[in-house]
Amino acid sequence: MAGIDYNEVAKHNTPTSCWVIIHNIVYDVSDFLPSHPGGANIILRFAGRDATAEFDPIHPPGTLEETLSPSQILGPVDTSTIPITTLPFSTTTTTTNTSEPAASEQVVLPPLSSQLSLYDFEASAQSVLSPKAWAYYTSASDDEYTKAHNGSIFRSILLRPRIFRDVEHVDLSTTLLGIPSRFPVFISPAAMARLAHPSGECGIAEAAGKKGVIQCVSNNASLRPEQISSARISPTQPLWFQLYVQTDRSKSEAMLARISHPDSGYKAVVLTLDAPTPGKREADERVANIASASSAASGNGLDPANPPTQGQGLAKALFAGTSPSLVWEDLAWLREHTHLPIVLKGIQTHEDAALACSPRSLALGVKGIILSNHGGRAADTAPPPMLTLLEIRRYAPDVLEKLEVYIDGGIRRGTDVVKALALGAKAVGIGRPVLYGLSGYGPAGVERVLEILEEEMLIFPC
Repeated sequence: MAGIDYNEVAKHNTPTSCWVIIHNIVYDVSDFLPSHPGGANIILRFAGRDATAEFDPIHPPGTLEETLSPSQILGPVDTSTIPITTLPFSTTTTTTNTSEPAASEQVVLPPLSSQLSLYDFEASAQSVLSPKAWAYYTSASDDEYTKAHNGSIFRSILLRPRIFRDVEHVDLSTTLLGIPSRFPVFISPAAMARLAHPSGECGIAEAAGKKGVIQCVSNNASLRPEQISSARISPTQPLWFQLYVQTDRSKSEAMLARISHPDSGYKAVVLTLDAPTPGKREADERVANIASASSAASGNGLDPANPPTQGQGLAKALFAGTSPSLVWEDLAWLREHTHLPIVLKGIQTHEDAALACSPRSLALGVKGIILSNHGGRAADTAPPPMLTLLEIRRYAPDVLEKLEVYIDGGIRRGTDVVKALALGAKAVGIGRPVLYGLSGYGPAGVERVLEILEEEMLIFPC
């Protein structure tokens, strides 16, 4: 059987009759348009075309087969009828030649052994990531002062090395919420990892398991929570799950039921609070043709009732449907829908840290807080996490006794980790460096990122 003539596919390019090609299979998505989590507009951009290059990084395998009925899977396209000048229409790359390899295949990456710092991985990631992925991963709000201060504050804090201390045998191992960790670093939630590498969050899970650290899975991951859990190197490898509460609470309740299942592998819920509204990430919004994506984990994307306007970036697209109305009383709602320990992510003042360890909060299962400003991606000029940690030490030191306190943002050196621990943090999270390590190298790159931090910590054992 020759398959469906490409010219026939090209005719179906309207909202009432919309066909797309994914991996040389033709799908009739006409009836699916109104219910697509990312909105109908993005599909219509590919109507009558090959959408494989755009589809793959942000959708897990089997998505179409699980979503569409058999009658909507029309069959293979006759590849002999595809004009040579016809391109898979992609917003993730600027190439105009389908025979050209992907960017990651064009660039010769340095050997992993020669990657000596997390900054090396940032440089190599820029060489392999698409403009859209690079803008999404690196962008921050407004003038990006907070993003810059997250890292620069570590240069302002000096170590005071002591002498005559036996450091021949150093043990960096610790526990986070009672879970063993090889050293006091965890992987922060970072969305859309398949923009960096096809293995996406599964590759990160593999690396985290091999290095003995905890991965916190993003609510906006490009793979489903169950798929990421299945990639663990053992059934006992722990995961945490980041939650953005949706305006439609039933969606969040359904997600909580999934990750709270005893066999899910998820051991804590990290409630994100530092981005009640999307930040103005100008670098992300400037990248052309990024009108949509939808998360495999949450289904978030552009609202079909609100077509994308110029300047609509991937970050804002993924934020669609997130509730801006959370208050402290909502912790009771969260406790109703999960038995898992609760970590509050996004504490930026000592006053909120004190509220997080109030008798009420503790009774509702709050076990830890993450000092975070969303990587500088929410409110620009918000304080860096290390400044908040110093504030807590000065004005609310009892927080450090009642809760596990983590920081997230700006960590690039092992000495940064040591400084955070010395000032009272239990552990630190890294997000962007993990995505940079994944870019081009896959799971091995993430392992190397973690190795570098561990090696650097051992130079200044705490």
